[in-house]
Amino acid sequence: MKNYILIIIVMISFLSCKTSKELPTVEVVDINKYAGTWYEIARLPNKFEKGLTCVSATYTLKSNEKIEVLNKGYFLDEKGKFKDIKGTAWVPNVKFQGRLKVRFFWPFAGDYYIISLDENYKYALVGDPSRKYLWILSKNKNLDNKIYSELLEVAKINGFSIEKLIIINQECN
Repeated sequence: MKNYILIIIVMISFLSCKTSKELPTVEVVDINKYAGTWYEIARLPNKFEKGLTCVSATYTLKSNEKIEVLNKGYFLDEKGKFKDIKGTAWVPNVKFQGRLKVRFFWPFAGDYYIISLDENYKYALVGDPSRKYLWILSKNKNLDNKIYSELLEVAKINGFSIEKLIIINQECN
C-alpha cells in the first residue's frame, strides 16, 4: 500500500511540474481597442478547428469586465455549413495584461497569451505556453507578407513549430 501511495505522489509531482519555458507577452492591452472581429490568417493544427476555413473571432466587452468571445468558421467540405462557439475571456492578473484566460466549457479555461500586438491593434500573434496552440490574427482578411514573416520569426524565436502552420482562406461566401 505504501508503494502505491509513493507512486501516486511521484506521478502527481511529475504531472504538476512546469514543462514549458516561459512565454513572453505584451505588457499593455487596451481591451476596448482589442475588441471587434479578428480574422485567422494562420494557425497550428488543433482538434476544435479541424476542417474549418474563414475562421474569425469576435470579442465583445461585457459589463462585468469580461469579454464575450464568438469563434466562427466554415467547413471546407460542406458549402455554407459553419461551426460557432461562444465563450468568455478575462485578464486574471492586471500585472500581466497580455495573459488572458478563455473559457468555452465550464470549468475548463485555456491560456490566451498575446505574444505580439500591433500598436494600432491591426494584427496579433497569440499562443499558449505549451506551444501547442498558435494563431496569427488580423483585423483585416489579409495580412501584409512582411508583417506575416515578422510574426513567424517571433513565433519561431519563442519555440513554436511554424513549419506546421496552416494558412487560412478568408474568401468565403
